[in-house]
Amino acid sequence: MLPTMNTDRFEQLVGEAIEGLPEEFRELLDNVAIFIEDQPSKTMLRDLGMRPGETLLGLYEGVPHTERTSSYGLVPPDRITLFQRSIEESHDTDGAVAEQIRRTLLHEVGHHFGIDENRLAEIEAGWNSRST
Repeated sequence: MLPTMNTDRFEQLVGEAIEGLPEEFRELLDNVAIFIEDQPSKTMLRDLGMRPGETLLGLYEGVPHTERTSSYGLVPPDRITLFQRSIEESHDTDGAVAEQIRRTLLHEVGHHFGIDENRLAEIEAGWNSRST
């Protein structure tokens, strides 16, 4: 496990991950705010139906593009939250943390575009097979 990274460094890695998104995705990230929190609360984990021992690295909250209608407007920004301690706890290098940030951000951006968990799992399995 990597010693706790300072917040500024973690924020820098998140910024790099955002800048690394394909331009066509960045252009479509409208009305989205990205937050960094230390870790999810026990209440949040319970409300999401997560079991003890499961880890939440990120969370998308909002109205996916696929569910927006012509009446979509004047709504608060969607939220993508990345959980710094959750991401750091399972990685032992700065590079591994950066890669997990990138993958978590892509996963949550996928939800913003309306991609469900099953399809995201398929996409991520493809990432994993290419990286081994």
